[in-house]
Amino acid sequence: MNRRTLTIFAAALLAVVAANAQATGPYSVVKKTKVGGAGGFDYVNADEAGRRLYIARSGMGARISVFNLDTLVSEGEIQDVAARGVAISSKSGHAFTTSKPVVMFDTKTLAVIKKIDVEGGPDGSLWDPFNDRIYILSHRAPTVTVLDAKDGAVLGTIDLEGAPEQAVTDGKGHIYIDVEDKDNIAVVDAKTMKVTAHYDIAGKGGTCAGLAIDVKNNLLFATCRNPKNMVVVNAADGKVVTTLPLGMGTDGAAFNAKTMEAFSSNGDGTLTIIKETSPTSFAVAQTLDTMPGAKTMALDNKTGRILLISAEYGPAPAPAQPGGRAGRGPLVDGSFTILTVAR
Repeated sequence: MNRRTLTIFAAALLAVVAANAQATGPYSVVKKTKVGGAGGFDYVNADEAGRRLYIARSGMGARISVFNLDTLVSEGEIQDVAARGVAISSKSGHAFTTSKPVVMFDTKTLAVIKKIDVEGGPDGSLWDPFNDRIYILSHRAPTVTVLDAKDGAVLGTIDLEGAPEQAVTDGKGHIYIDVEDKDNIAVVDAKTMKVTAHYDIAGKGGTCAGLAIDVKNNLLFATCRNPKNMVVVNAADGKVVTTLPLGMGTDGAAFNAKTMEAFSSNGDGTLTIIKETSPTSFAVAQTLDTMPGAKTMALDNKTGRILLISAEYGPAPAPAQPGGRAGRGPLVDGSFTILTVAR
């Protein structure tokens, strides 16, 4: 074996070892809970204080399905709500659906308190404990509607000049929102409800759908689809620290401050786990196989567990026409599943 062949062989062996290390890292899917039920799905939201998990189911029989966060046993439903997800205020004990109208309900009794008329098309959401406000995100103007979590009053709207996907807060008066179609992160003053900056990350990551924050080190983690990167950004000035590769079809991000790990849930059925060893040093620690379509997630900071949702689908219909979007087969009855990932 000549030196060139030996070098190629060694490089290939190292690549295999690295891939196996990532696949067999500390995290695994410890539980798959088939809860079934008709309808599509989008966001999964965890109420860490109230120990409940909320999943919005769409289509016929649209509703909010509620589960015990620890046991995943059903604890009820809120009927006739066609929502994308739920934002929960642990201060006020109120939750808000990203629907039109927004439905405000009590997190203990699940009783509907009121319905709130909003414009746009509610999609993502955020609860900011800084001043107990709810941010409802929309791909159509107004792109952000701000609600008072105590009484559901509409406090105002914000124009991000693009389509927002996910938002995070530092709890100190700053809101960060990734703008999917503009390849930037908008910075919002929580007191004035004004945009103070746009952090451009074009070329590093595009079509960013997930966003997480390391509050201690003031870092943002934007998970993007094209290129498929997690872009680490300094939250103070918008400078890009580094980029790391992700799976295909990211649609959610989270950061665990206890373990100093960032996560990206990907539609290709993987969970990318990034280890932060210092504010300037990051590496892909593991790429975990989950379930195809498990693109959104919720992190339970109390236990460190990650909850993802997906389902099985039947054969796809005829291929889409040129330039069209490929179709997806019907959801298999009883296949809707909550996946629990843990160390």
